[in-house]
Amino acid sequence: QVQLVESGGGLVQAGGSLRLSCAASGRAFSSYTMGWFRQAPGKEREFVAAIKWSGGRTHYADSVKGRFTISRDNAKNTVYLQMNSLKPEDTAVYYCAADYMSPPELFYPGNIDYWGQGTQLTVSS
Repeated sequence: QVQLVESGGGLVQAGGSLRLSCAASGRAFSSYTMGWFRQAPGKEREFVAAIKWSGGRTHYADSVKGRFTISRDNAKNTVYLQMNSLKPEDTAVYYCAADYMSPPELFYPGNIDYWGQGTQLTVSS
């Protein structure tokens, strides 16, 4: 069993920055793609960013490209989402996720093998 634990959410002023963390345990992750989805009230869960554990290839949603950066720390088995220039429309619950089969470009909700519990980000105007 794989466990994913997110942390780092909170309340941030528009234009500010925050970093989310996702600590993974239970398996080796060299063959996984890991990343983040988010879900706002009344909206479907949407892709944010993904990274291939081996090699570090990344993929971003157009809505966050240039503002968010996904990275990983191999020693800590942790994936990060650095969020800069935050906007009120970024407000959502952010979910860490892991996908054994898919590359970052195919990191879709239906392909996810493991989900974290979610962490709330609220961006005030």
